[in-house]
Amino acid sequence: MGFHTFDSDRADALEDAATRYRYCSREELHALVGPHSDMVLADIGSGTGFYTDDLAPHVGRAYAVDVQSTMHDRYREKGVPESVELLEADATDLPLADDELDAVVSTMTFHEFAAPESMAEVARVLRPGGHLVTVDWARNGAGEAGPPRDETYALGDAVSLQTDAGFAVERATTRPETFVCVARL
Repeated sequence: MGFHTFDSDRADALEDAATRYRYCSREELHALVGPHSDMVLADIGSGTGFYTDDLAPHVGRAYAVDVQSTMHDRYREKGVPESVELLEADATDLPLADDELDAVVSTMTFHEFAAPESMAEVARVLRPGGHLVTVDWARNGAGEAGPPRDETYALGDAVSLQTDAGFAVERATTRPETFVCVARL
């Protein structure tokens, strides 16, 4: 399993657009996910719904998945869009049907849940042809932001976890602090 869970006492930081968009902008996320009105997606490690809110108006249904009920409480306080359903769940046991999703998104949370069991579970809930979009802190990043680098993954390790679960990686890129990986079933 991952190394830690984001401290919910710091949830306000998850709503800081200037900081969040520095590492993954709304435009980049849209380009990676390709949201459309028939899409059903899950944002794993959704926190307060910052990135879920960017996608929700453009999809048919979005599931905001987080292990911390306090994060969902914060999301409710700011307002949850009608197209979003909150799910309190661990990535190894998603309360979703087989082949239910077109996409799974993880922005800056992959390091918190990545393991063979969670990758198998993501593969279970994705439809054939569905994709997993991951933007996360890179182990070889400069370490100016995000969790301690020993609590993150190198891009190659993230790719291996995904390919071992049956995903075909279509894009894998390292940036100064983060990596991007897009994989399809």
